[in-house]
Amino acid sequence: MTPDEIAAVRGELEDFAAEVFEPFARNDQRRWGQVYLRGLLTDGQRKSVEPMAARLGEDGNRQALAHFITTSPWDPAHVRARLAWRMEKAVRPTVLVFDDTGFLKDGNASACVSRQYTGTAGKVTNCQVGVSLHLASDHASAAVNWRLFLPETWAPGSAKADPAKVTRRTACGIPEDMGHVEKWQLALDMLDETRSWGIEVPVAVADAGYGDAAAFRHGLQARGLNYVVGISTTLSAQPGEAVPVTEPYSGTGRRPAAKYPDKPQSVKQLVIAAGRKAAKPVQWREGSRPGTGRSGFKRMYSRFVTLRIRPAGREVRQAVDRPELPECWLIAEWPADQAEPVQFWLSDLPADTPLTTLVRLAKLRWRIEHDYREMKQALGLAHFEGRTWSGWHHHVTLVSVAHAFCTLQRLARAPKDTAPA
Repeated sequence: MTPDEIAAVRGELEDFAAEVFEPFARNDQRRWGQVYLRGLLTDGQRKSVEPMAARLGEDGNRQALAHFITTSPWDPAHVRARLAWRMEKAVRPTVLVFDDTGFLKDGNASACVSRQYTGTAGKVTNCQVGVSLHLASDHASAAVNWRLFLPETWAPGSAKADPAKVTRRTACGIPEDMGHVEKWQLALDMLDETRSWGIEVPVAVADAGYGDAAAFRHGLQARGLNYVVGISTTLSAQPGEAVPVTEPYSGTGRRPAAKYPDKPQSVKQLVIAAGRKAAKPVQWREGSRPGTGRSGFKRMYSRFVTLRIRPAGREVRQAVDRPELPECWLIAEWPADQAEPVQFWLSDLPADTPLTTLVRLAKLRWRIEHDYREMKQALGLAHFEGRTWSGWHHHVTLVSVAHAFCTLQRLARAPKDTAPA
């Protein structure tokens, strides 16, 4: 926003900040929280402390801003809870979306930096990785919870521990009891925390980095959530109509257990066996390009195959107490101009769920890619130059607050008869 645009909404911004910063114990924290928020919202290439301070005029106290974001003892979870309560009303979420994004780094001094894969770069590179939870619906979304992923190289008890990184834990302020936790488990931990705030949303959405983990899917089910999650092409399954068979008892030894007579196949094999003719056309939302949609934009369209299948694998078998594997939906996108399906999802939604609903929910993850793009390009999500654990969590929380304010402004000004982008 330009300074004039900030001035025009200054009152609304201060009211919003007062609401989400209510947990702050001291007036100076509330003051510098609002100043930092304005710094994130004000136009400028870098949103780290020093350039923001230079743009903030009489409020540009670099030392005070640096102390507030890096070392001031405020709990970001309390701010996130307030943010979640406010954004639940505005977003009216139909799903929770779990995802992660990379924070590229040149050096090795920042908390949890390591050479690891991130979709941000599309390769293994030197970075931090943040896992986030978003409230999402067809018309809006908001990031309301975060975790910084701690690689095994930073975990003292790990066989892959790097002595230099373990030594830096103290300087980075990483809690002593904080060890390596898989990203899917961080997602479940955030889910538990968000639900403790009173936020209840019945469906979870995630990409294959989470959907491939049977423990993640079982964790969602144990918490009473349905899911629509991306999966890899190699995930194995039995066809939905397959049934376990018990071989005749020979009269000696242990009685044979019921098992499926055929080996499981990959989900890709199952969809290709169903054939291209099984694909049905689906339009699921309006995009950003001009077209003939209700709001003047082109409708998003593709072809999809849906099958009832029974996911296999050791973790799945160990989680059930009967020979028959649980049945669920396999959704595969197979565009008319492609020789093979290009994307796969798994869902435990009821068997009578319409295809359009399955596709719309699977594709809702686009909103989170949109969130990341806005937070990184306009609000400085990846610009934090501090090295501490608490500083990182403070910064991403404040960026989420700034993004939420922008979302509220957009929703307030959107025409009521069109679908917001």
